[in-house]
Amino acid sequence: LTTFDLDEYVLAALRAGASGFLLKDAPRQSLYAAVRTVAAGDALLAPSVTRRLIEQHLRIEEPAPALLRRLDAMTDREREVLQLVARGLTNDEIAARLHLGEATVRTHVGRIYGKAEVRDRAQAVVFAYESGLVRAGHVSGG
Repeated sequence: LTTFDLDEYVLAALRAGASGFLLKDAPRQSLYAAVRTVAAGDALLAPSVTRRLIEQHLRIEEPAPALLRRLDAMTDREREVLQLVARGLTNDEIAARLHLGEATVRTHVGRIYGKAEVRDRAQAVVFAYESGLVRAGHVSGG
């Protein structure tokens, strides 16, 4: 929770393992929901920060070989789920879009975390962009 809406702080916090990043001017209900979200093991970024962060800081020309190996370890369905996670969809929304059960989506997300070597959704989103699976403005292969 911060007053600083600066991209470099957000990126540094995510790289250091933060599971959430909100601005202090967020509505009270958003703060409560964010605490519950992070306590449940998920991650949350202030909506105002997300798109700007992705567009300005996570575009890379050539993904690192280690990132590509982790991405290659994923099935096509896991990559598809990761793309939707990176676009901000919830597990329920992903399940509806892909005609899957919510428990199946949770299983895919868990496997993505293991294969991408990330701890939570926020880190999975960073991985999706840094690996080149998702780019600002479009989804690779989709």
